Amino acid sequence: MDDSTKRGNFWAWLWMAIGTLYFAIPLIATIDFSLRAQRDTLSLAAYSNIFNDPKFFESFTFSALTALAAIALSWLLIVPTAYWVQLRLPRMRPVMELITLLPFVVPAVVLVFGLIRTYSTTLLNTRTGGWILLTVAYVVLSFPYMYRAVDTGMRAINVQTLTEAAQSLGASWPAVILRVIFPNLRVALLNGAFITFAIVMGEFTIAALLAQPAFGPYMNLLASSKVYEPSALAVVSFALTWGAIGIVQLLGRGSSSQLGGPR
Repeated sequence: MDDSTKRGNFWAWLWMAIGTLYFAIPLIATIDFSLRAQRDTLSLAAYSNIFNDPKFFESFTFSALTALAAIALSWLLIVPTAYWVQLRLPRMRPVMELITLLPFVVPAVVLVFGLIRTYSTTLLNTRTGGWILLTVAYVVLSFPYMYRAVDTGMRAINVQTLTEAAQSLGASWPAVILRVIFPNLRVALLNGAFITFAIVMGEFTIAALLAQPAFGPYMNLLASSKVYEPSALAVVSFALTWGAIGIVQLLGRGSSSQLGGPR
């Protein structure tokens, strides 16, 4: 191994170590602080207080179900749209990319005030209606991530060939999308779903202004009234995030050898 290669490896490992420390040190400090709820000893009292709080499970379950609903709606909306653009309207891709970038341009507070002003006398009169508005707003927030994940997955497969093969076997358009396109996009859909799930679980502005019992407002309320519990909740949220990453990796493992069209 020559000197230039050794120097390259040294700098690569150095920057990797710096990056690891950049993320690890705050996490270690947060974990240590969350264990200081009892004086002069390390304890899990803060974690116990969180898990004994019924609002924790209520808010977490509410946001998790909302995230799953938003993911399902995003899939049903984005996949057929991206498929049709890829198959029949490739010139519309720049337009679609611009449309899906609008959530970055329009702030969440503007979006939610528009929803409130439009539906204040209809959907917002019921709790179910408020939940529907919240879910739809999260679907909009997921557009930039879900569309790009799906579009990248579409480009990795031969959509034209798969469609012609399925139609030659007598498959209808819904069958092509559900039995051919969706299975071949499994990894891309899981990646988009993970990002959407993370956004929904941590989102505060829309849920708070729509007066919904979501996880984001619960974390904010806990941070304003407790000392050690917010740090413990941050650690729990971090663990849940890495757990979701692990699930995505497990579900996506070996997909390239397992995916295929209708038999």
